[in-house]
Amino acid sequence: MKLWGGRFRSGPSEVFERFSRSLDFDRRLIDADIRGSQAFARALERAGILSGPEREKIVSAFDAISTDAASPSFFDGATDEDVHTLVIRKLKERAGAVADKIHTGRSRNEQVSLDTRLWLREECDRMRSGLGAVMRVLVRLAEKYPDAVIPGYTHLRRAQAVLWPHYLLAYFEMFERDCERFNAAKLNADASPLGSGALAGSGFDLDREAIAEDLGFRSITRNSMDVAGDRDFALDFLYACTLTMIHLSRLAEDWILYSSEEFGWLELGDGVTSGSSLMPQKKNPDSLELIRGKSGRVTGCLTSLLVTMKGLPMTYNRDMQEDKVPLFEAADQTAGSLEMARVVIESVKLDRARPAAAAAESWVVATDLAEALARRGTPFHQAHQIVGRFVLESVQNNKKPADWTAEEMRQFAPEFTSEMVPLLDPKKGIESREIPGGTGPESVRAALAQAREVVDRLPK
Repeated sequence: MKLWGGRFRSGPSEVFERFSRSLDFDRRLIDADIRGSQAFARALERAGILSGPEREKIVSAFDAISTDAASPSFFDGATDEDVHTLVIRKLKERAGAVADKIHTGRSRNEQVSLDTRLWLREECDRMRSGLGAVMRVLVRLAEKYPDAVIPGYTHLRRAQAVLWPHYLLAYFEMFERDCERFNAAKLNADASPLGSGALAGSGFDLDREAIAEDLGFRSITRNSMDVAGDRDFALDFLYACTLTMIHLSRLAEDWILYSSEEFGWLELGDGVTSGSSLMPQKKNPDSLELIRGKSGRVTGCLTSLLVTMKGLPMTYNRDMQEDKVPLFEAADQTAGSLEMARVVIESVKLDRARPAAAAAESWVVATDLAEALARRGTPFHQAHQIVGRFVLESVQNNKKPADWTAEEMRQFAPEFTSEMVPLLDPKKGIESREIPGGTGPESVRAALAQAREVVDRLPK
């Protein structure tokens, strides 16, 4: 059935029907469409359009349709234009002529917005739950190796020593911000558009606040033209998905490197790795590579809708039908990647000795020495130069930090004192960084305690 047609002498061509049909993907919104239509039926009763028995008949029919829709065969053979026309057709089959009243004062423009908002609110909760699961296992992995020392990197060069939990909590911070973004996306979607009509507002006396309360919205939208052309809330969701995937991709890249033979810090579980069809020795980090790859797909979803929306005139344009595919794609890929990341994190084993050795044999202690000189009165620029020459001397003579004695250091530069010798051990430099947000042991313990409080508040 069509929700329009009186204006036309003939129906759409088969090519146009096939080209414009969206049921194949927007069928996913059927539960939201039914819930929204039931709330609208109750609004029509309050407005005097439906009688009590008519409303009851319609709402009951929708309940039956919802039950039927749970069957995999529900959509078999359906040729409807979209999920909205399918639902109306099913309603008419069950409720009869009274079904023709359900669209009184309602446009598909506001209906699409409503369905998407209802679906998106639940998806934001699903993403926050997935992020919470990842954050919990990150905290557990941090607590498993609380004193492990690793090199921190800039430019993929060893820079300064940090504690393993401090490194993991950096990703925790990213994921916590992602949770906040999904919460913001949910709030931005949490306004009921029903009553907006096609673009000018409904011509019927609908109680918009009551409809919003019925559907659990915290407010109503404020401008009917804006509703018809608005997909900001969808872009907010896609942006949150994209940043989440970028953060997962960065973690994946780190661990692909750290689990390689060249680093050898991490071992990934057999359950999240795969082998080679030719090379028997291989244990490939495919789970992480797939996360890294899927981040590109989700970024493409955001870009797709941004480009779709950038030049549209007011108000609704059919281009906006193209929002559903990137929304659903991003949601599925992000949720799947979060689940995969959780399983990977649970499988990880850290070889404490390998990164500790990497820190000890490199010159990650250089900044600690320069700061020690500065604390004893040497201007930092001069301290930087002294330590830079000290490192150059060591490199040219193949000397590691542990190879130097106090006497040799004083001979190289009289500014060095015996109190600075312990700083040749990366652990000592770490102990000097107890500033909030730093990698000092006490600071990290406090950060871990705070992280545990955060995850306790997140949805499970």
